[in-house]
Amino acid sequence: MSHQMPPLQWLRAFEASARHLSFTNAASELNLTQAAISKQVKLLEHYLKEPLFERLPRSLALTKVGAAYLPKVQDAFERLSAGTLEVFGGRRAEMLSVRAPIGYAVNWLAARLPHFMAAHPKTNVRIVSSVWAEDFEAERYDLDIRYGFGRWPGFHADRLTLEVLEPLCLPEIAARLREPDDLAKERLLHVLGYQEGWASWLNAAGATKVNSGSGLHLDTSLMAFEVAANGGGVALGRRSMSGKELATGRLVRPFDLALRIDECFYMVAPEQGPAHPDAHLFREWLLAEAAAERH
Repeated sequence: MSHQMPPLQWLRAFEASARHLSFTNAASELNLTQAAISKQVKLLEHYLKEPLFERLPRSLALTKVGAAYLPKVQDAFERLSAGTLEVFGGRRAEMLSVRAPIGYAVNWLAARLPHFMAAHPKTNVRIVSSVWAEDFEAERYDLDIRYGFGRWPGFHADRLTLEVLEPLCLPEIAARLREPDDLAKERLLHVLGYQEGWASWLNAAGATKVNSGSGLHLDTSLMAFEVAANGGGVALGRRSMSGKELATGRLVRPFDLALRIDECFYMVAPEQGPAHPDAHLFREWLLAEAAAERH
C-alpha cells in the first residue's frame, strides 16, 4: 500500500503553528527556531502543492485548505498518542507484563487466568506469548515463564511443572501401534527448541528400529498437536501442555510409557532491579496453581 504521508516534523510544525497562529510560538513549543518552523511549513506546502497559511504582517491565518487539513492532522496525532500510550505508556506503573511460551500460555495458562482476575480484579495484566526463548528485557516484561533446566544467571527461577514425555496420536493410528518400534512406520512430529525429545523417549522405550530424527519438525507444540489431530503423525507431548488434547479425546496415548524428564517450565524474575508492585501477587498465585496441578 502506498501512503501519501509527509514527514512528521513538517506536520508537527504545521499543527503547532496552526494552534498558535504564530511561527514564533510554535518554535518555542517545539524547541526550534522560528526560521526552522517557517521552513518546515514551506516544505509541507510545497509537498502538498497548496498554501496552508496566509502570512499577515504580525500573525498567521489559515487558508481554507489549511483549516480543512488541521483537524485531520490533529486526529492522526491523537490516535498515534493514544495507541502509543495503550501499548507502551505507564506499563511499569500500571500494567503487569508477563511473557510466556505460546504453547504453555494457550494450553495451560489461559484456562486458569480467569481465577487470577477474579481474585485480583483491579490488577491489569498483559500476557505476551513467545515462540523462541529470547533474552529477557526488563523494560518490557516484569515476569517470564521459561522452559529449561532452571539455571539462568541473574534470575530467580521457581519450578512450575513436572514434565513427562509421551507419544500422542489419533485413536486409529494408536490402534496399529503394538510396540514402540512400530513408530518406524509413522511420521514423528518434533518441536524445535527442546533438548529432550524423541531420542530420549525411544531410548527409554527400548526402540531400536526408529530413526529419532526423522519426520516433521515444527516450532510450537500447538502446531504439533494440530498436525497430529489431523492424522499427520505422532506428536511427543509434554504433560503440562497435552492435558487439554487428552481430555477432549482429540489425541490418545498409544503406549503406557510416560518418560519423566528434567526440563520443565519455570517462573523467572530478575534478581536485581525494581519489581512491579503486583508481581508478587501473580507469582504466588501461579506457583499455587502449579503446585495444585502437580499434586
